[in-house]
Amino acid sequence: MGTIGDVGEFGLIARLTRRLPPGPSVPLGPGDDAAVVAAPDGRVVATTDLLVEGRHFRRDWSGPYDIGRKAAAQNLADVVAMGARPTALLVGFAAPPSTDAEWAERLYDGLADECRAAGASVAGGDVVGAPEITLAVTALGDLGGGAPLTRSGARPGDVVAVRGRLGHAAAGLALLTAGLEGPAELIAAHRRPEPPYAAGGEARAHGATALLDVSDGLVQDLGHIAAASGVRIDIDSAAVPVPDVLGPDGLRHALTGGEDHAFAGSFPPDARLPATWRRIGVVAEGSGVHVDGREPPAGGWDHFRT
Repeated sequence: MGTIGDVGEFGLIARLTRRLPPGPSVPLGPGDDAAVVAAPDGRVVATTDLLVEGRHFRRDWSGPYDIGRKAAAQNLADVVAMGARPTALLVGFAAPPSTDAEWAERLYDGLADECRAAGASVAGGDVVGAPEITLAVTALGDLGGGAPLTRSGARPGDVVAVRGRLGHAAAGLALLTAGLEGPAELIAAHRRPEPPYAAGGEARAHGATALLDVSDGLVQDLGHIAAASGVRIDIDSAAVPVPDVLGPDGLRHALTGGEDHAFAGSFPPDARLPATWRRIGVVAEGSGVHVDGREPPAGGWDHFRT
């Protein structure tokens, strides 16, 4: 099949767009000067992320399909965290000309399949030559007439609950860094997160006062809700889901590990949450996040922390 340099820019675009089936929210997809995305609500939820080889993924640890799934998931999860329905992705793909064309195709297969899982589709984007592989992904969503779920609505007396896996991706990263090959489910969790995309609708239906995507670590991300809402969040470590597979560092991974793209939010104290949500704490007067009444462990992701 050759490299993307052999195929050329327009040949690559043709190969990639053939792998992107249209979705119901994209009446005009790739192939024109711009795409057309439906916005029935009249407002568009928008978010964007950059993924740089060596910083966000390693090709010796993850194949192109998993990299595509992960790139889409982390953006789609941000849309869901606003209480919106994902509709479309726009993808900028930069790569060296020596990159295998088949590698690029599998990357876009992953992007398309993750979009399908969330009810969205890839609407378009751009390709360009670069010294290293970089992805710029923008996700769009529709609020369906509802108010966005923000980080600023938590109130003292609310309960704090989470939906989805915590600590699995961080544990998988630690295994890969140590040169280990298992447990396999943790390695897989690092390579391909599984955000529970139904969480946004569930949270809205049960009166969520604040919601976010856990991408940089539970404690660090709940700190954003605490700061935006002007409250303190108290976590009960015994209530945090820590399955045995996470090993002896399980609680630390669950509290500080990111990239699982679970969802955490605050709810009225009388909210009757589904069993898929786990209550882990309460909102109180004050500031910051405490775990068992104490300052939390250090951790959480920061792109500029050395």
